[in-house]
Amino acid sequence: MSAAADWRRLDAKVVLVLLILVLAPLIPTAGVMLIAGANPVVVASMSGIWAGAAVVLTGIAALDWWFTTYRISDERVELRKGALSRSHRSLPRDRVRSVDLTADPVHRLLGLSVVKIGTGAQADGELKLDGVARPDAERIRAALLLRESTSDSEVADGALARLRPVWLLYSGVTMSLILAVWGAIASAFGSFSELFAKFGLYRAIGEEFRSVPLWLGIGVPALGAVLIGVLGSFLLSLELWWNFTLTRESSGTLRVRRGLLTKRSISLEEKRLRGVEVSEPLLLRWTRGARTNAVATGLSDDKDGSQPDAKTLLPPAPRAEARRVAAEALGEDRFPADGFTGHPAAALRRRITWALLSALPFAAAAIVCAVLGWIPTGLAVGVVVLSALIAVAFGVDAYRNLGHRLHEGYLLSRRGTAVRRTVALQRAGIIGWRFEQSVFQRRSGLVDVVATTAAGSGRYAVPDVRTGDGLAFADEAVPELLAPFLEPIPDD
Repeated sequence: MSAAADWRRLDAKVVLVLLILVLAPLIPTAGVMLIAGANPVVVASMSGIWAGAAVVLTGIAALDWWFTTYRISDERVELRKGALSRSHRSLPRDRVRSVDLTADPVHRLLGLSVVKIGTGAQADGELKLDGVARPDAERIRAALLLRESTSDSEVADGALARLRPVWLLYSGVTMSLILAVWGAIASAFGSFSELFAKFGLYRAIGEEFRSVPLWLGIGVPALGAVLIGVLGSFLLSLELWWNFTLTRESSGTLRVRRGLLTKRSISLEEKRLRGVEVSEPLLLRWTRGARTNAVATGLSDDKDGSQPDAKTLLPPAPRAEARRVAAEALGEDRFPADGFTGHPAAALRRRITWALLSALPFAAAAIVCAVLGWIPTGLAVGVVVLSALIAVAFGVDAYRNLGHRLHEGYLLSRRGTAVRRTVALQRAGIIGWRFEQSVFQRRSGLVDVVATTAAGSGRYAVPDVRTGDGLAFADEAVPELLAPFLEPIPDD
């Protein structure tokens, strides 16, 4: 790829992608209409219109393909597209920080990949080549990340982690995946609500509910929902993380490859890495599982949803493995998971107070129901006591998870109960400090010490430490940053 590189078109087979995607729903849609009792003539007419629309859209896609060209020279990566409204985008080649490859089932069928070239900038920092032949996509990635043209030879120093199939069982206790499954099922019920009503599904469910005891009518659907959520989250995880491999390449790049139906390849330059985060959602933590995320500059927000979990260095796996991968990514012998400095008792009081306030609506609802005679008084008392006990337990757990420390070149902070997060942040990557203090914190002599950085979420807090201890901790972590703003306390 020289400075005088020629303009190239995407692979012509990309035109077929839209045709397949438009026509794919036609057969099931027509089948559902016929089952629902629609007139065959109407279904045939609808199918003809649908096919005609597919041909028109394919023609538009062909026109767009003809006017889309790209060029990779020694200095720049350029993309020109548009028939009526032309656009010309360009990225400096020496600013390229990531080249991510994605291939959904249709692209895989046609031997194509989507190439995303990013500079790490949040705005206008990405070019997308949708429809590059798979070998060409690999060559583009290698050439841009190695800063030179290469063949398809292996450039990886070695695998840091490979997914073991048994680890997919951790997905069954990953609440975010379970909620995603429940949301998809609810959306499907909404879409086919009229069809279900036509066949009397809702009426049959209502009659069955009235014919069984209340505890059975509530317990069986609840158990079914849990089992469906667990099974669905397992299948979703199978699609996302199958064949997961994390490798360190000779170009100084961490590369993640994963996916069953949709293949994904995500790259992260190690010099952009500012730390790692070991995340332990509550249910996953109870099974001694965790996941490892990168804290890096310029990670894409993935607004189009094509690269979910782009920061993930290891999906849900045993906690020991998550910590090992975190250490490998940092280039350390081990991930420091102990020796954290505890927080004052006032932090415990704050967490118990907030937990009890969160439980107050449940207790109030039980009391109101008892006053109105809807439930027995004893049951209401039980709900109030149970809510208080659960709240206190969560408050104590949140306090026990608080901790911070310095370890060589890293600041470590641990917090959270619903999701316990342990962050190891490079002290050299801290660009500022914020000290936040509410009215109630001032009364308790506490402060939140927030390290700001250009990576990850941009801010990582050490909450509820004594004011003096927080200032001393920040000064010790990055002395040259805070020292000009501190005044020594004169001796009495």
